[in-house]
Amino acid sequence: MAVELVRGQNVPLPQTRLEIRVSAGKPIVAGATLSDAQGTVRGVEWIAHPGAHQLPGLEVSQQAAADHRLAVDLEALPDPVERVNVLLALPVGVGGPVRFGAVAAPFVAVTGLDGSEVASYTITDLDPESAVVALELYRRNGVWKVRAVGQGYAGGLAEMLADQGVVQSREIATQILDAVARGMARSVAAPPPRTAESDRVRRTAATAGSAGEHGSATAGDHGGSAQPGTTGGPGAGVPRPPTTGGPVPAQPPTTSGSGPSVPPEQPTSGGVNYAHPSRRPAAAAPPTPPPTAPPAQPGQPAQPVAGDATGWSMEERLYNQVWGMFEDLARTTAAYRSAVDFAESRMEQELDKVLSDPRSRIGGTGDAAREAARAKQAALVDQAREVLDRDLAQLKAESDVVEPALPPAFAAWDNPVWHAYRPPMEVPMALRLGDLHLPESADVRIPLLMRLPLERGMWIDSGRSSSGSMTFHDSTELHRLAMETAVAHASRLLAVYPPGDFTVHAIDAGGTAAASLAPLLQTGLLPNQPGYGAAGVSEVLARLTKRVELVQMAIRGGATDALPPELDTAEQLLIVNDFPHGFDDRAVTQLRYLADEGPSVGVHLMMVADREDASAYGPILDPLWRSLLRLTPVPDDHLADPWIGHAWTYQPALVPPGSSVLQQVLGQVAQARREWGR
Repeated sequence: MAVELVRGQNVPLPQTRLEIRVSAGKPIVAGATLSDAQGTVRGVEWIAHPGAHQLPGLEVSQQAAADHRLAVDLEALPDPVERVNVLLALPVGVGGPVRFGAVAAPFVAVTGLDGSEVASYTITDLDPESAVVALELYRRNGVWKVRAVGQGYAGGLAEMLADQGVVQSREIATQILDAVARGMARSVAAPPPRTAESDRVRRTAATAGSAGEHGSATAGDHGGSAQPGTTGGPGAGVPRPPTTGGPVPAQPPTTSGSGPSVPPEQPTSGGVNYAHPSRRPAAAAPPTPPPTAPPAQPGQPAQPVAGDATGWSMEERLYNQVWGMFEDLARTTAAYRSAVDFAESRMEQELDKVLSDPRSRIGGTGDAAREAARAKQAALVDQAREVLDRDLAQLKAESDVVEPALPPAFAAWDNPVWHAYRPPMEVPMALRLGDLHLPESADVRIPLLMRLPLERGMWIDSGRSSSGSMTFHDSTELHRLAMETAVAHASRLLAVYPPGDFTVHAIDAGGTAAASLAPLLQTGLLPNQPGYGAAGVSEVLARLTKRVELVQMAIRGGATDALPPELDTAEQLLIVNDFPHGFDDRAVTQLRYLADEGPSVGVHLMMVADREDASAYGPILDPLWRSLLRLTPVPDDHLADPWIGHAWTYQPALVPPGSSVLQQVLGQVAQARREWGR
């Protein structure tokens, strides 16, 4: 199972011949250094870069690019080599970005030669740095491991190489950047002329999609979670989106944060293409064709049809269609914002020109020129808004068709599909955590889907948001809403897994969550009473820690059939309420252990806490905060996609007030579990 690493985390490598894949959305330099057991690079012959791209057991790209594949054969490395550091740097001096804070968070993945992912890491929290050590492959007791490093250097390549003991690091860094500049000059040609049709057609790429988040929602979380991937948009790929999963097997576009370029005299206004064949990834066609929309009238957009994206099943087609809607909304909004910025910039340039000419100050010439500039700016904005409104109307029509067709795992709690709910026989592709929308499109809401099985836990924030959207709720009300949100998410997980394949535990040290946990307790879906007080906290953490250790030992020893018969091998979720109340230093250490080691063996965390309350533990909890997908119990604009950078407003998936659907669904889940256990 692939592991999504957080900074400092390491995992063993199952093989010695590997590929390291890098994606950044903008051209960057990828290289590597070899070092001995002391971490020292012994000479320039131990540095692989575009000017010297091959070393024994190592090959890197020959020029800067948005995507890289580095080949590593650990057995072929020179004998003194104990570490391989993967380096990324911006090609400073060739007209591109000069700091990583201005580009999408770089994504790196270690894969086998067959493309199977071993581990991945999204490098977040970079700003002034122009070079970064992304990963470290190192040998410990004869076993090769990979560690997520993410160490950035504002001084660029020279500072990074000097930190690794390279003599004449500045001269070597200059040679590397010169080689990159020569390579870019040879290979980068002017783009072809743009057409309206090319603006409308979405760019997709074929890559095997792996479990992740909708949006980020991973990745790009302003509140501190790791990205979505992934947690940002509703899907997983390379690079990871804001939260959370992605189309299978399509990858997100590499649109820059500034949006498409704007030709002179007019804003970007091409719109997006709603004919779903353009959403299809370049992969083998599914065995059965998806539904097709009726022919559109000339000049009219295609009529939306639920499930007309590609996929091997209706579930997969709907999943990919949701991803396509997310991508459409992101791109059309980026085009609109780019057009508005262009119009503003053009007006300012024309006004500056008028004011710099003394002749315009005589008579009414200057006033007329200013009015003309403002009128042109308004016309450009109106034109862009017209295109945006057209695209939003089409997306709204598609959403109205897709939403009723979603299966329970993808559907909102008010969807009638829940009233026909039956316990499933297999795990679905993803789970709905809520909705996403943008300020320009409050009526168009895109489901936020997290891929299953889970690869990361969740932090339900019971504290006030920096965006100020929670200022109308007092702390007690916020905490109640946060626990209800946690129970709603846990109930969904229980409902979409086959009977007996998912188990929920809870820690409620202060006993304040009894009312929120009542649906799980009354149906027997919380098999053990919530841990109460310091003793209860210790008991629950010790029980889950022991499970993680036993399963890890069984897997490493190839003896999974020797696990104790009473061991619950189902996926486990631990809801921790009101952290850090009731936690001592030992309990915090156990919690960190579960966060680091639990996901690989099916143990996940759902924290309900205020970030400020947990700040007393200082940096010890920062990795925990970053490794979890931060969600809120009320609408908040804290999620960002990692390639365009929109701040998306997240709306949690809550049960409608007065609805009994949650009790009905949990009752059926409990009945199915009783029948399964007979």
